[in-house]
Formats: sequence, C-alpha cells, structure tokens
Amino acid sequence: MPTVMLPKADGTLEHYALTGAPVARPASPPAFNRIAYAAAHVVSDPWRETRPWDEPAIDWDATMAFRHHLWSLGFRIAEAMDTAQRGMGLNWAGAQELIRRSLAEARTVPGADLACGAGTDHLSPADARSLDDVIAAYEEQVDFVEKHGGRAIMMASRALARVATSPDDYRKVYGRILGQAKDKVVLHWLGDMFDAQLAGYWGSGDFERALETVLSIIEENRGKVEGIKISLLDNAKEVALRERLPEGVLCFTGDDFNYAELIEGDGRKYSHALLGIFDAVAPQASKALAALASGDVSTFRTVIAPTVPLSRKIFEAPTQYYKAGVVFLAWLNGHQSHFTMPAGLQSARGLLHYADIFRLADRANVLDKPELAATRMKSFLAVQGIGD
Repeated sequence: MPTVMLPKADGTLEHYALTGAPVARPASPPAFNRIAYAAAHVVSDPWRETRPWDEPAIDWDATMAFRHHLWSLGFRIAEAMDTAQRGMGLNWAGAQELIRRSLAEARTVPGADLACGAGTDHLSPADARSLDDVIAAYEEQVDFVEKHGGRAIMMASRALARVATSPDDYRKVYGRILGQAKDKVVLHWLGDMFDAQLAGYWGSGDFERALETVLSIIEENRGKVEGIKISLLDNAKEVALRERLPEGVLCFTGDDFNYAELIEGDGRKYSHALLGIFDAVAPQASKALAALASGDVSTFRTVIAPTVPLSRKIFEAPTQYYKAGVVFLAWLNGHQSHFTMPAGLQSARGLLHYADIFRLADRANVLDKPELAATRMKSFLAVQGIGD
C-alpha cells in the first residue's frame, strides 16, 4: 500500500501507510428499508472561472456524473441544498440551472429520485421588509421546482429568521406555502451551527418552544408534509422530535455526528436520512444500509461505524465549512479532476484538517482508489511546501 508524508499537530511529519480496503460496488442499485437522501455537492469549473468569489462556474458534466454515482448506489438525491453551497457560492440562478439539469437527468435513469431545495436565498435578508416578501420568495422557488416536475424541500430562510417576530409568523409563512404545494414537502430544520443567520428559527432560541411550533405547523398541514429533516447535531433533540411526529410524517436525520445510531433506531422508531456526509461516504453507507435492510445489523454497524469519526471531523466547527471536506474526498476519489470549489471555499479549512480527513477516510475504507488518493494527497501537500 502507498505511503504519504503527513503533517501532525505538533509540527512534525509522519510516514502514513494506507491500510483501507475499497468497498465493492453493487451490480445494481440496492434496496433499503430506510429512505436515504444524499445531499450532493456541485463541481466547479476552474477553466472557466475568472471571478470565482463573485461568478463561480460549474462543471455540469462532472456534477451530473456524480449524481449518477449516487443513484447507482441506491440513494435518492437532495438537490440544491446547503451541500451544493446554496448561499455560500451557489446563488438562485445557479441553483435553477442545477435543478433543471438534475430533474432532466433523473428522468433518464430508471428508479432515480430526487427532491429539490426551495428557499428564499434570492431575497437578501436585509431587503426583506415583511412576511409577504418572504412568502413571495418561497412561492417563486417552490413554483420553479414544481414547474420542472420536482418535489420541494422547504429550506430554512434567513429572510424569515430576520423579519419574523413570533412563532405565529412562522405558522403563517409555512401554512401559506404548504397549502399551495402540489405534492408533499420535506421541511428543513437547520441549526445555527450550520448557518448563524438561522439563530432563533421557529420563533425561539429555546428548543422546547421551537419544537412546539414545528409540531403545530406539521399538525396543521400534515397532508402536505412528507417529513422533516432535523440538523441540530444533537441526537436527544432529534429523538424528542421523532417521538412526537404525527403518524405518517417521517423524521429525516440530518445529524452528521450521530446518524448511525439514529438510522438504526431504538427498536421502536428510527430515522430516515437526508445527509451531506452520504455524498462523501456513499459506497460505505450504501453497503451498510443494504445490510440493515436484509436484517444484518452487525454488518451495518461494522461498515458505518468507522465513517462516523470521519464525519465528525468534516463537520467540526465552524460546521458550515463542511462542504470543503466533502469536495476534498470527491477529488481524492477521482470524481473530479481538481480541488477547487465555488467561491474558493476550499480555503475555509486548513492543512491539518485535510490531513486528518485523509487519515480518517483511509481508516473508514472511504478511499476508493488508494493509489490515486495517495498521489493526489502528495500533490496537495507539495503545494503547501511538504514533500517526501
């Protein structure tokens, strides 16, 4: 197996010998007994970018190829979500193009499924003056998704967090949008560790009060709610929500720290999944979920457990920069030819962070092509002044 000279936190270098074994691909997309959405990233196009902070260019061929990779492993795709850098490099115009292309691509793949993020990110929070402004912004994006044959994931709104003054304001906005939706919608509870502008969402910084508001919105609109994704990185809070959801409304874990135990469940209830980490560990998660569906809990645990320390490293604070680790692994695994991101977001993490991701990915059997990963890691380190 290849070796790589990796930096350590104490300022020294170590010869790291890879030990991981790639996970074999299934002959056909496996069946799961959990609904599993992988939130997918976009691939930038450095050949066409002249102002990457202001006008990122997207490599649409590589971006669509990655979606085929996820579909081949049995996943649904959560499209144009925060993993695709919504509001951090991908604006609404770019998201529209992504949604159009992905929905069209899905129609060429038997059994492929995806839902699309619809939010208010084309409305600057500073420009939002009223709830009607927020409603109009949501209506525009949900209508766009539905017009192109898609189902909506109703993303949390920075603009709503700014103008809302009470839980009733959230009830009004969500009630209006859900009441108009053609299909059932997935709600999205994104914690402020992912986006500081969402602090106090649902009208309160207190979890119990926010929970009551969420549950009342779901109960009042349960015929239009498929489920809710909760991303608070706190398994106890997710279980509290899961226990109180109405019959037929699904809980989708967005907990990239504790997803393994939440997906497995407690013997009575379990969470489905809508996770950014599935982008990075798709073959391992696919194998684990297929084993769980067949009743092989032992294999599920054995395969998925090593991915959890990797995920916790990728999603460590500042959590909103997790996208950099996801794309780093896509590059190491050969899904794209470069390690650049829209808005230059690869600079949001440091050298030691990426070195730790490399180690943990190897230990979790996430490096699909160890020789390629080692070669690319060496080139990355060389740019940082480290060489064998």
